Amino acid sequence: MKAAAAAPKSAKAAAAKTPAAKAPARKPESRAAMIRRARRINRELAEVYPYAHPELDFTNPFELLVATVLSAQTTDLRVNQTTPALFALCPTPEDMAAMDPERLEELIRPAGFFRAKTKSLLGLSAALRDRFGGEVPGRLEDLVSLPGVGRKTANVVLGNAFGVPGITVDTHFGRLARRFGWTTQEDPEKVEADVAEIFPKSEWTMLSHRVVFHGRRVCHSRKPACGACPIAPLCPSYGEGETDPEKAKKLLKYEMGGQPGQRLRPPADYPGRPAAPLAAR
Repeated sequence: MKAAAAAPKSAKAAAAKTPAAKAPARKPESRAAMIRRARRINRELAEVYPYAHPELDFTNPFELLVATVLSAQTTDLRVNQTTPALFALCPTPEDMAAMDPERLEELIRPAGFFRAKTKSLLGLSAALRDRFGGEVPGRLEDLVSLPGVGRKTANVVLGNAFGVPGITVDTHFGRLARRFGWTTQEDPEKVEADVAEIFPKSEWTMLSHRVVFHGRRVCHSRKPACGACPIAPLCPSYGEGETDPEKAKKLLKYEMGGQPGQRLRPPADYPGRPAAPLAAR
Protein backbone atom coordinates (compact mmCIF):
# COMPACT_ATOMS: atom_id res chain seq x y z
CA MET A 1 0.00 0.00 0.00
CA LYS A 2 2.83 2.38 0.82
CA ALA A 3 4.46 1.77 -2.54
CA ALA A 4 1.17 2.24 -4.32
CA ALA A 5 0.55 5.48 -2.44
CA ALA A 6 3.99 6.76 -3.38
CA ALA A 7 3.41 6.25 -7.08
CA PRO A 8 1.16 9.27 -7.65
CA LYS A 9 3.63 11.47 -5.77
CA SER A 10 6.47 10.28 -8.02
CA ALA A 11 4.33 10.79 -11.10
CA LYS A 12 3.53 14.33 -10.02
CA ALA A 13 7.19 15.08 -9.41
CA ALA A 14 8.13 13.69 -12.80
CA ALA A 15 5.38 15.69 -14.44
CA ALA A 16 6.57 18.85 -12.74
CA LYS A 17 9.98 18.38 -14.32
CA THR A 18 8.57 17.67 -17.76
CA PRO A 19 8.59 20.71 -20.09
CA ALA A 20 5.19 21.97 -21.14
CA ALA A 21 4.01 20.38 -24.35
CA LYS A 22 4.32 22.54 -27.43
CA ALA A 23 1.46 23.23 -29.76
CA PRO A 24 0.77 20.29 -32.07
CA ALA A 25 2.61 20.36 -35.35
CA ARG A 26 0.66 21.88 -38.20
CA LYS A 27 -0.09 20.01 -41.38
CA PRO A 28 2.01 20.91 -44.42
CA GLU A 29 0.72 24.13 -45.93
CA SER A 30 0.36 24.91 -49.61
CA ARG A 31 1.72 28.20 -50.89
CA ALA A 32 -1.80 29.40 -51.65
CA ALA A 33 -2.86 28.63 -48.07
CA MET A 34 0.21 30.39 -46.71
CA ILE A 35 -0.60 33.51 -48.73
CA ARG A 36 -4.20 33.48 -47.48
CA ARG A 37 -2.99 33.12 -43.90
CA ALA A 38 -0.36 35.86 -44.36
CA ARG A 39 -2.90 38.32 -45.71
CA ARG A 40 -5.27 37.50 -42.86
CA ILE A 41 -2.45 38.20 -40.38
CA ASN A 42 -1.98 41.58 -42.03
CA ARG A 43 -5.70 42.36 -41.78
CA GLU A 44 -5.85 41.36 -38.13
CA LEU A 45 -2.72 43.32 -37.27
CA ALA A 46 -4.39 46.33 -38.91
CA GLU A 47 -7.27 45.94 -36.44
CA VAL A 48 -4.91 45.56 -33.47
CA TYR A 49 -2.68 48.48 -34.49
CA PRO A 50 -4.82 50.93 -36.48
CA TYR A 51 -2.44 53.63 -35.26
CA ALA A 52 0.76 51.91 -36.50
CA HIS A 53 3.27 54.52 -37.64
CA PRO A 54 6.99 55.18 -38.03
CA GLU A 55 8.34 55.48 -34.48
CA LEU A 56 10.90 58.14 -35.30
CA ASP A 57 10.02 61.80 -34.71
CA PHE A 58 10.39 63.86 -37.90
CA THR A 59 8.78 66.77 -39.72
CA ASN A 60 10.41 66.50 -43.17
CA PRO A 61 12.32 64.00 -45.34
CA PHE A 62 15.74 65.24 -44.18
CA GLU A 63 14.88 64.73 -40.52
CA LEU A 64 13.54 61.25 -41.24
CA LEU A 65 16.67 60.34 -43.22
CA VAL A 66 18.97 61.51 -40.43
CA ALA A 67 16.90 59.84 -37.70
CA THR A 68 16.85 56.55 -39.59
CA VAL A 69 20.63 56.58 -40.01
CA LEU A 70 20.97 57.28 -36.28
CA SER A 71 18.60 54.41 -35.42
CA ALA A 72 21.13 51.72 -36.38
CA GLN A 73 22.13 49.62 -33.34
CA THR A 74 19.96 51.61 -30.93
CA THR A 75 16.30 52.22 -30.09
CA ASP A 76 14.00 54.69 -31.80
CA LEU A 77 13.37 56.11 -28.34
CA ARG A 78 17.02 57.03 -27.86
CA VAL A 79 17.10 58.59 -31.34
CA ASN A 80 13.99 60.63 -30.59
CA GLN A 81 15.57 61.86 -27.39
CA THR A 82 18.73 62.84 -29.29
CA THR A 83 17.41 64.57 -32.42
CA PRO A 84 15.68 67.68 -30.96
CA ALA A 85 19.01 69.33 -30.09
CA LEU A 86 20.53 68.10 -33.36
CA PHE A 87 17.77 69.48 -35.59
CA ALA A 88 17.70 72.76 -33.69
CA LEU A 89 21.31 73.35 -34.76
CA CYS A 90 21.20 71.55 -38.12
CA PRO A 91 17.79 71.95 -39.73
CA THR A 92 19.12 71.55 -43.30
CA PRO A 93 21.72 69.45 -45.12
CA GLU A 94 23.80 72.58 -45.66
CA ASP A 95 23.85 73.26 -41.91
CA MET A 96 24.81 69.70 -41.06
CA ALA A 97 27.50 69.48 -43.73
CA ALA A 98 29.13 72.56 -42.21
CA MET A 99 29.13 71.18 -38.65
CA ASP A 100 32.40 70.62 -36.81
CA PRO A 101 32.79 66.81 -36.61
CA GLU A 102 33.61 66.85 -32.90
CA ARG A 103 30.57 68.97 -32.13
CA LEU A 104 28.35 66.66 -34.18
CA GLU A 105 29.78 63.65 -32.36
CA GLU A 106 28.82 65.17 -29.03
CA LEU A 107 25.29 65.90 -30.22
CA ILE A 108 24.62 62.35 -31.36
CA ARG A 109 26.66 60.51 -28.72
CA PRO A 110 23.52 59.21 -26.90
CA ALA A 111 22.54 57.27 -30.05
CA GLY A 112 25.72 55.19 -29.94
CA PHE A 113 28.38 54.49 -32.58
CA PHE A 114 28.66 58.25 -32.81
CA ARG A 115 31.94 58.39 -34.76
CA ALA A 116 30.73 56.18 -37.60
CA LYS A 117 27.34 57.90 -37.64
CA THR A 118 28.96 61.34 -37.69
CA LYS A 119 30.92 60.31 -40.77
CA SER A 120 27.73 59.11 -42.46
CA LEU A 121 25.74 62.24 -41.56
CA LEU A 122 28.45 64.59 -42.78
CA GLY A 123 28.83 62.57 -45.97
CA LEU A 124 25.15 62.31 -46.82
CA SER A 125 24.55 65.98 -45.98
CA ALA A 126 27.37 67.08 -48.28
CA ALA A 127 26.04 64.78 -51.01
CA LEU A 128 22.53 66.23 -50.65
CA ARG A 129 23.98 69.75 -50.82
CA ASP A 130 26.28 69.09 -53.79
CA ARG A 131 24.32 66.56 -55.85
CA PHE A 132 20.65 67.10 -55.05
CA GLY A 133 20.32 70.82 -54.39
CA GLY A 134 19.89 70.31 -50.66
CA GLU A 135 16.81 68.12 -51.12
CA VAL A 136 16.33 64.48 -50.19
CA PRO A 137 15.72 62.53 -53.42
CA GLY A 138 12.60 60.43 -53.79
CA ARG A 139 14.15 57.53 -55.74
CA LEU A 140 15.63 54.35 -54.26
CA GLU A 141 18.69 54.40 -56.51
CA ASP A 142 19.52 57.96 -55.46
CA LEU A 143 19.01 57.34 -51.75
CA VAL A 144 21.23 54.26 -51.59
CA SER A 145 24.01 56.26 -53.28
CA LEU A 146 24.27 58.45 -50.17
CA PRO A 147 26.90 57.61 -47.54
CA GLY A 148 25.50 55.45 -44.75
CA VAL A 149 22.18 54.83 -46.52
CA GLY A 150 21.21 51.25 -47.31
CA ARG A 151 18.08 49.72 -48.73
CA LYS A 152 16.29 49.54 -45.36
CA THR A 153 16.86 53.24 -44.66
CA ALA A 154 15.85 54.15 -48.21
CA ASN A 155 12.58 52.22 -47.91
CA VAL A 156 11.78 53.96 -44.60
CA VAL A 157 12.26 57.37 -46.20
CA LEU A 158 10.42 56.51 -49.42
CA GLY A 159 7.45 54.96 -47.66
CA ASN A 160 6.99 57.56 -44.95
CA ALA A 161 8.21 60.82 -46.52
CA PHE A 162 7.27 60.28 -50.17
CA GLY A 163 4.42 57.76 -50.11
CA VAL A 164 6.38 55.27 -52.24
CA PRO A 165 5.53 51.70 -51.09
CA GLY A 166 8.40 49.78 -49.54
CA ILE A 167 9.07 46.87 -47.19
CA THR A 168 11.36 47.77 -44.31
CA VAL A 169 13.20 44.68 -43.13
CA ASP A 170 14.69 45.41 -39.73
CA THR A 171 15.45 42.77 -37.09
CA HIS A 172 11.82 42.70 -35.89
CA PHE A 173 10.35 42.34 -39.37
CA GLY A 174 12.79 39.60 -40.35
CA ARG A 175 12.16 37.65 -37.14
CA LEU A 176 8.38 37.74 -37.50
CA ALA A 177 8.43 37.01 -41.23
CA ARG A 178 10.28 33.80 -40.42
CA ARG A 179 8.05 32.93 -37.45
CA PHE A 180 4.96 33.50 -39.58
CA GLY A 181 6.34 31.18 -42.27
CA TRP A 182 6.55 33.89 -44.93
CA THR A 183 10.23 33.21 -45.59
CA THR A 184 13.14 31.10 -44.41
CA GLN A 185 15.75 33.66 -45.47
CA GLU A 186 18.08 35.56 -43.13
CA ASP A 187 19.41 38.11 -45.61
CA PRO A 188 17.21 41.25 -45.44
CA GLU A 189 17.03 41.73 -49.21
CA LYS A 190 15.93 38.12 -49.70
CA VAL A 191 13.34 38.48 -46.95
CA GLU A 192 12.07 41.63 -48.67
CA ALA A 193 11.83 39.83 -52.00
CA ASP A 194 9.92 36.88 -50.51
CA VAL A 195 7.44 39.06 -48.65
CA ALA A 196 6.93 41.32 -51.68
CA GLU A 197 5.57 38.31 -53.57
CA ILE A 198 2.92 37.69 -50.90
CA PHE A 199 1.37 41.13 -50.48
CA PRO A 200 0.14 43.74 -52.93
CA LYS A 201 2.48 46.69 -53.29
CA SER A 202 -0.07 49.08 -51.83
CA GLU A 203 0.22 47.28 -48.48
CA TRP A 204 4.02 47.23 -48.16
CA THR A 205 4.59 50.34 -46.05
CA MET A 206 1.78 49.78 -43.56
CA LEU A 207 2.53 46.06 -43.40
CA SER A 208 6.05 47.00 -42.31
CA HIS A 209 4.73 49.24 -39.53
CA ARG A 210 2.25 46.65 -38.28
CA VAL A 211 4.76 43.81 -38.19
CA VAL A 212 7.41 45.94 -36.48
CA PHE A 213 4.84 47.18 -33.95
CA HIS A 214 3.88 43.58 -33.17
CA GLY A 215 7.51 42.52 -32.87
CA ARG A 216 8.30 45.30 -30.42
CA ARG A 217 5.21 44.85 -28.29
CA VAL A 218 4.27 41.18 -28.33
CA CYS A 219 6.42 38.87 -30.45
CA HIS A 220 9.75 39.59 -28.78
CA SER A 221 13.03 38.00 -29.74
CA ARG A 222 13.84 36.10 -26.56
CA LYS A 223 10.44 35.51 -25.01
CA PRO A 224 7.41 36.19 -27.19
CA ALA A 225 4.14 36.73 -25.36
CA CYS A 226 2.28 33.94 -27.16
CA GLY A 227 -0.47 33.74 -24.55
CA ALA A 228 -1.37 37.40 -25.12
CA CYS A 229 -0.96 37.39 -28.88
CA PRO A 230 -4.10 38.40 -30.82
CA ILE A 231 -3.03 36.45 -33.90
CA ALA A 232 -1.86 33.29 -32.10
CA PRO A 233 -4.30 31.00 -34.01
CA LEU A 234 -2.67 32.09 -37.28
CA CYS A 235 0.93 31.66 -36.15
CA PRO A 236 2.83 28.43 -36.91
CA SER A 237 5.38 29.35 -34.23
CA TYR A 238 2.87 29.55 -31.38
CA GLY A 239 4.41 28.02 -28.27
CA GLU A 240 7.92 29.39 -28.73
CA GLY A 241 7.17 31.86 -25.95
CA GLU A 242 5.04 32.15 -22.83
CA THR A 243 1.60 30.64 -23.43
CA ASP A 244 0.04 31.32 -20.03
CA PRO A 245 -2.23 34.35 -20.63
CA GLU A 246 -1.53 36.06 -17.29
CA LYS A 247 2.23 35.57 -17.49
CA ALA A 248 2.23 36.63 -21.15
CA LYS A 249 0.44 39.91 -20.32
CA LYS A 250 3.37 40.87 -18.12
CA LEU A 251 5.68 40.64 -21.16
CA LEU A 252 3.80 43.21 -23.23
CA LYS A 253 5.66 46.44 -23.96
CA TYR A 254 4.94 50.08 -24.74
CA GLU A 255 1.27 51.02 -24.93
CA MET A 256 0.24 47.35 -24.88
CA GLY A 257 1.89 47.06 -21.47
CA GLY A 258 0.76 50.44 -20.17
CA GLN A 259 4.16 52.07 -20.69
CA PRO A 260 5.23 55.15 -22.70
CA GLY A 261 5.87 54.75 -26.40
CA GLN A 262 9.05 55.57 -28.29
CA ARG A 263 8.06 58.95 -29.73
CA LEU A 264 8.23 62.22 -27.87
CA ARG A 265 5.67 63.56 -30.37
CA PRO A 266 3.44 60.62 -31.32
CA PRO A 267 0.53 60.93 -33.78
CA ALA A 268 -2.78 62.22 -32.42
CA ASP A 269 -4.40 58.76 -32.63
CA TYR A 270 -1.67 57.02 -30.61
CA PRO A 271 -3.40 55.46 -27.57
CA GLY A 272 -0.33 55.42 -25.31
CA ARG A 273 1.77 58.01 -23.51
CA PRO A 274 4.56 60.01 -25.18
CA ALA A 275 8.13 59.22 -24.21
CA ALA A 276 10.03 61.61 -21.95
CA PRO A 277 12.89 63.83 -23.21
CA LEU A 278 16.43 62.64 -22.59
CA ALA A 279 17.05 65.06 -19.72
CA ALA A 280 14.03 63.75 -17.85
CA ARG A 281 15.16 60.14 -17.81
